[in-house]
Amino acid sequence: MATQTKTAAKKAPAAKAAAPKAAAPKAARTEASVETAGKRRVVTGTVVSDKMQKTIVVKVDRRVRHGMYLKYVTRSERYKAHDETNQAKIGDLVTLIESRPLSRDKRWALQSILRKGGQAPEANV
Repeated sequence: MATQTKTAAKKAPAAKAAAPKAAAPKAARTEASVETAGKRRVVTGTVVSDKMQKTIVVKVDRRVRHGMYLKYVTRSERYKAHDETNQAKIGDLVTLIESRPLSRDKRWALQSILRKGGQAPEANV
């Protein structure tokens, strides 16, 4: 009978205090061009190709610090994005938002065109 109470005590779940866990601070990202809009990431880059129908290729640059030499190096990545109206052209500065997979490589959608390719950047005067 004593063995039954021991095994019953083992099977009974222990009451744990429901203490809220402190959220760990997120590490600061080195990418200046990546933001979050809810759960979807937002990136800013330059259109390098618009030869496909309803698809653009956008180059996103980010600066990272080299581990050994401690100098800043520019790393880039190319994203294929959905452009429904074919309005973005080569050289445009655009904003992309993460979307559901639309094809094998296309997981981004054009959100807005910040600056057309032939325009000079605005000066803060």
